[in-house]
Amino acid sequence: MFSIGYNIVRRMASSQSSSIRSLIAVCQMTATHDPEENFQTAFSMMHRAKERDAKMVFFPECFDFVGRTREECISMAVDEDCEYINRYKQCAKELGLWLSLGGFHQKDPKGVYKPYNTHLIIDDKGVVRGKYQKLHLFDLDIHERVRVMESEFSTGGHELVKPIWTPFGVMAMSICYDLRFSELALWNRRKGAQILTYPSAFTVNTGQAHWETLLRTRAIETQCYVVAAAQTGKHNDKRFSYGHAMVVDPWGAVIAQCSETVGMCFAEISLEYLNKVRTTQPIFAHRRSDLYSIITNEKTPIGDEPFLFGEQSIESSVVFYRSEYSFAFVNRSPVLPGHVLVSSIRKAEKLTDLTDEETADLFVVSKKVQAMIESQYDTKSSTVCVQDGRDAGQTIPHVHVHIVPRHHGDFSGNPDRFYDELAENDYINAKRPIRDQKDMSEEASVYRKLLGS
Repeated sequence: MFSIGYNIVRRMASSQSSSIRSLIAVCQMTATHDPEENFQTAFSMMHRAKERDAKMVFFPECFDFVGRTREECISMAVDEDCEYINRYKQCAKELGLWLSLGGFHQKDPKGVYKPYNTHLIIDDKGVVRGKYQKLHLFDLDIHERVRVMESEFSTGGHELVKPIWTPFGVMAMSICYDLRFSELALWNRRKGAQILTYPSAFTVNTGQAHWETLLRTRAIETQCYVVAAAQTGKHNDKRFSYGHAMVVDPWGAVIAQCSETVGMCFAEISLEYLNKVRTTQPIFAHRRSDLYSIITNEKTPIGDEPFLFGEQSIESSVVFYRSEYSFAFVNRSPVLPGHVLVSSIRKAEKLTDLTDEETADLFVVSKKVQAMIESQYDTKSSTVCVQDGRDAGQTIPHVHVHIVPRHHGDFSGNPDRFYDELAENDYINAKRPIRDQKDMSEEASVYRKLLGS
């Protein structure tokens, strides 16, 4: 059914311990519009990988099918827990293999959006360990030359996904066009990634020009292994893929590669070698984070533990959004309906006490919360303010942002009266009745749904 493609494997130094090496298999397919035919190809590849004692198998984007039309791409999409995906889970369990399913057409569970391009990582027990929805959609429209508009049949993902632990290294999930965005790779490295994955279906023209260059660049700049399963050849009369599935080591060397035929290549992952590269050239320790940083809008699970706000304990039930450095919560003594607060997770008294990353995160979250609040309270105006220090009216020695939806006629047409009301109803000495926990939790629940928390 398939042949083993051109395979380059660069052996690590003999002094490295074999106990921390892991053999992986990287697949190259020519998927058609027939999911069953594609599964049979994948089934043979999984068995071949097992024979070679590989521990993980990587499949490319569109391993399920390559649609011939926009309508086919949408109508043939499946649920994550469908029979087709469950067959891969069963194979993983029976063969004792981890699988990277590099991008299938997933139905929107709510039936609102076009399908997502979803990457799953399944462990050797058949359990989904990681799920990522492609963030960057490949839209290319060059007049009278080429037109490929992924957004016409796919929906872009809505959030960053942290790398996951695997026995072979901490693994980050991406898909195809994501490869062109170095910020995502650098963010994954900052989150602990040791292996970056880019299952792909690159076009022939872009593949010839940029495929290997981009993969090696991502490996060099992050000092990670880069694993890129690929589609190859003619899928239908309109769709051709470049091939050249590849593994690149943390030094930027290509250690395994397929040619342009359906097949597989194999490579060893050595975390000892990775650590040696990072120790020899510690580029992340040399980054000037005092001058530049990657600003992300990263949602984090709220959890059940209370949050510290000054010396006050804020129950998680009244928190409606959490990022890496900030949290947003409802106000127990709001000046106006919808008056909420955003604070840093780390206790810091003033804005000047925050790091640049914390400061950026605080205001990115504040902007996100403001947009939600304005939509919920049907307004296009808000008061957004920080009382930075006791003489500025701060009563809780913990930096926080007030976000208050405003309407025409507030305070009898005197909008600046808000600040007097704020001073009279601060968090500690509020003259208004303090709201009960149930009321606050119900409000937070509404906001959580609106923000997808």
